[in-house]
Amino acid sequence: MRTDSARSTYYFWLLLSGLGLALVGAIILSVATGAASLSFQHVCNILVSHLSQGKLAWQAIDPTEDSIVWTFRLPRVLLAGIVGAALAVSGTTLQALVRNPLADPYIFGISSGASVGAVAVLTLGPTLLIGLSFQASAFAGALITMLLVYLLAQQGGRVVPMRLLLAGIALGYTLQAVTSYLVLISSRPGGGVAGVLYWLAGSLATATWSDLGLPALLLFLITLLLILQARQLNALLMGEESATALGINLPRFRLQLFVLTSLLVGIAVSVSGAIGFVGLMLPHIIRFFVGANHRRLLPLVALGGALYLILVDLLGRLLIAPQELPVGIMTAILGGPFFLWLLSRRDKSAQKGDI
Repeated sequence: MRTDSARSTYYFWLLLSGLGLALVGAIILSVATGAASLSFQHVCNILVSHLSQGKLAWQAIDPTEDSIVWTFRLPRVLLAGIVGAALAVSGTTLQALVRNPLADPYIFGISSGASVGAVAVLTLGPTLLIGLSFQASAFAGALITMLLVYLLAQQGGRVVPMRLLLAGIALGYTLQAVTSYLVLISSRPGGGVAGVLYWLAGSLATATWSDLGLPALLLFLITLLLILQARQLNALLMGEESATALGINLPRFRLQLFVLTSLLVGIAVSVSGAIGFVGLMLPHIIRFFVGANHRRLLPLVALGGALYLILVDLLGRLLIAPQELPVGIMTAILGGPFFLWLLSRRDKSAQKGDI
């Protein structure tokens, strides 16, 4: 037993280190790639120079290259990593909370709720929303939508997985219609509306350093808190009776998870628009390698989500260069087939009596 545990721990740290190194490599690759291609050596030199305040640079830096790397590309790449990690962690938490492998902030309409809140500020202005900021409105929209989906999924005091899925999809479409209406009645000129629509497709093109602070802080604190509560999350997977028997206050714990997940989704949507399927795919992929123990699953999912969205955003920039595909469109192209495969796999398991 002790040998198996040691092997499992070694395997976890090996995966964690591998994902960490791959993430660093993806960041450098993405920063170096674009309309003006830069060598890895130049990119590393610029990054090291800024991080060491010019003390460790090994060659002179061209001001134009410095601006491309530090001002334009690096904030975008880091924001992609933060948003990818936030969506992956929120998806993992949702799947434990509702015990449904199809749970995802986008599919359940939570991202659409956050979008309504954010677009309301963009089109109507914060004064009509009792002074709520952009991020606060996105969080409020995500939280209200999540509570509505959960309430609509109840039947006889219990959550029915199929009702949960249908309620999320129905609310998602309704909220997308509300978002479209807000855009149509906007008093902004056409260029402003076009900007809103581009943001709604999921885009990281306008990322700046000022966009990174709050999302990075919330991601770190919430992920850390969820890892510390891994035992309770694991208990949820065993069912309500088992969780209650282990002394977990289910109503309070669920409310806490609602708030934390909504915070993650709300802040991610506020800086990137609605990006789907990251929270669906990554938990399943990482769970295949390490199992369902959230103490190990959550940190790996965070790194995996960051790596995935950085690479998908890079692919979207390269496919039709010099134009680019918004990252939300790319994740939908990749995630849609995965969702259909997962749904068909779940149906086959149900027919066999496995679930």
